[in-house]
Amino acid sequence: MPEDTKPAPSPGGTPAAPAKGPAATPTKPPSPAYVRPPDAKEDFRYIVRFANTDLSGARTVVYALQGVRGIGPRIAETVADLAGVSRFERIGNLSEAQTDQMEQILATLPERVPMWMVNRPADPDTGADGHLFGSDVDLRRRDDINRMKMIRSYKGVRHEQGQKVRGQRTRSNGRTGLTVGVIKKTAIQAAQAKKEEEGGGRKEEKKEEKKEAPAAAKPAAAAKPEAKKE
Repeated sequence: MPEDTKPAPSPGGTPAAPAKGPAATPTKPPSPAYVRPPDAKEDFRYIVRFANTDLSGARTVVYALQGVRGIGPRIAETVADLAGVSRFERIGNLSEAQTDQMEQILATLPERVPMWMVNRPADPDTGADGHLFGSDVDLRRRDDINRMKMIRSYKGVRHEQGQKVRGQRTRSNGRTGLTVGVIKKTAIQAAQAKKEEEGGGRKEEKKEEKKEAPAAAKPAAAAKPEAKKE
């Protein structure tokens, strides 16, 4: 039978602490982006580069394309259908030629879909319909704000002031400047009453000073004729 491996008692009578071995470091679970799905092909790509954006290859085409700015569910489904790719296929299983084809379709999307599907119809500079995606969304948005500031429109002025642009209330929300908190009606009334009390006290003091001034002037006036007689 195996012998009991208990720690030997110390001279003081208390058992000695067991020797500590190297602590086992817990292994972190792999990132979902780098987990190989069960239906992955031999040439499966974990990261797919599409429109200057890194997409997870484990996600389906429709959900992966929505990781690009300017692409929503409707546009993702339309691009997959026009490219002849299954909506439920993992984007990592597609070849580079297929992803390049989808990117070309996305670049020429205004020519293939009705105007109400694109996110920039009737561009102010060219007048043509277009669909912005990727970094172009932020660039055009910044240009539009600068144009409104230059022509001094109401929205441009509000952008310059850092205030809300679309008619939201700013009395209780979005307050900027040195004002802190909201002054209640009761606080305003109390402050006015305090000012009135202080003002009334000052008026009474001034009246008393005016009454004392003539009384002090009478003895001085009576003393002046006596000085002339002498």
